Amino acid sequence: MSMDPKDPSSFNHKTARLSTGRTYHFVDQIPGQYDAVTTPTLLCVHGFPDLWYGWRHQIGPWVKSGYRVVVPDMLGYGDTDKPFDASEYSTKNLCADLAALLDFIHVERAVVIGHDWGAFTTARFALWHPDRLLAAAIFSVPYTPPSKQYIPIQEVASRAPDFGYQVYFASQESTQTIDANLRRFVRLLFRRPSSKAPGFTKLGELKAVLEKDANLDHLDTLLTPEEFEYYLSEFRKGMNGPLNYYRTSKYRHDEEAAAKLDPKLRANLPVLCIYGSSDPTCLEPLVKKAHKFIPNQKDVPLTGCGHWIMLEAADQVTNAVLAWLNELQGPKKVNGKL
Repeated sequence: MSMDPKDPSSFNHKTARLSTGRTYHFVDQIPGQYDAVTTPTLLCVHGFPDLWYGWRHQIGPWVKSGYRVVVPDMLGYGDTDKPFDASEYSTKNLCADLAALLDFIHVERAVVIGHDWGAFTTARFALWHPDRLLAAAIFSVPYTPPSKQYIPIQEVASRAPDFGYQVYFASQESTQTIDANLRRFVRLLFRRPSSKAPGFTKLGELKAVLEKDANLDHLDTLLTPEEFEYYLSEFRKGMNGPLNYYRTSKYRHDEEAAAKLDPKLRANLPVLCIYGSSDPTCLEPLVKKAHKFIPNQKDVPLTGCGHWIMLEAADQVTNAVLAWLNELQGPKKVNGKL
């Protein structure tokens, strides 16, 4: 099946009810000469606000290089279940879903690759289910260990005002405003790094910008008109689920504290961190700090790139992952292990 990044329908779409009781939509691309024992699977986890479609430029090249590539719409997105209650979106629950998805496709261990919230989820998957990963790649969000004490987002934002938008996302009010101004919201978040967008990260700014700033209607984005409309049509299925990820901090903290999660990832787990040098969500000092918890992390900064590296530097990201995987496994794949 040919995979055309411009045509979402050209990918192999599946839907499955998982053992966790949730129904997930996912794309499952199997390479030629696939062998269930020896062919590694790449499980790609998108962030906010995104879809399986965020990986459209990487899926085809990775499949052509001999990998099975599985890309779900995460909980709350697209045609995957969208529970209303925020507690359903705790990372422990998301990781249970990912493990159940691997079970469904009969894959014991995968290379898990995540962007944005997907990077956070990928790293937590390595803590909750360490035996299910061959390797991990995290894009655009550095690893942060489980915290010993809970700090509400309101307090975080009082110390770092640019986190004010997360306070807004954590409120139920944000769902109605964003649903009502979805076209502007998508333009704002997928804007080109060079676009002169209004400030929206401090508390109170985003609601005012979405409702009153008509300049957003003309903001240049990283998406083609067709891609923009596809995202819009999927996000019109409701933004409560995607925003629920920002309403889980207390649930996440309590679950991690109860499980006494180790702050360090498995010592022999290879980890790749790719990030844009101009991305305010992934500052280099925080990337370096993560090495304390991930001794086997390789860093790949992309000069001049912002947050949406799979779009801004599609080929670089694709090839950096392939080069890293080749380094890990050498010239031959043996028993599906890297």
